[in-house]
Amino acid sequence: MRLIDEDGRQLGILATREALAIAQGRGLDLVEVAPQANPPVCRLMDYGKYLYERAKRERKARRAQKSTEMKEVRLRPKTSDHDRARLMRRARTFLQDGFRVRVRVRFRGREMAYPDIGRRVLEGMAEEVQELATVELRPKMEGRSIIMILSPIADK
Repeated sequence: MRLIDEDGRQLGILATREALAIAQGRGLDLVEVAPQANPPVCRLMDYGKYLYERAKRERKARRAQKSTEMKEVRLRPKTSDHDRARLMRRARTFLQDGFRVRVRVRFRGREMAYPDIGRRVLEGMAEEVQELATVELRPKMEGRSIIMILSPIADK
């Protein structure tokens, strides 16, 4: 096997026993890095320390990620203007807090015959929040409801 020491220098091609003896002499672990290579490549390293540092890097990367949660506002085609305004205020606060908002217009019974009413409601809501949000997903029919997704504008 080809052996690489902890500093990245090649020690040459050695037998497994010799490599293990060198690793034990230095108080390190013998880790196979490239088993498919010919000859296989092994490295001398403190494997516990390597795992710890890798987990630490992954935690830091997860912390740096910006996850955006999704909030939902539900209404019906016959929702009154006052209730629609209340739901718009709620959607605005969600957008200002940095959440994505799914607006869902649910249809029941004979309301399914008039999906254009739901689309008009959603397009009106999109116009009302255009200074705060962009439309990520245009209104589309999913089963018995029409869904639209709004994303907050990044610089707000």
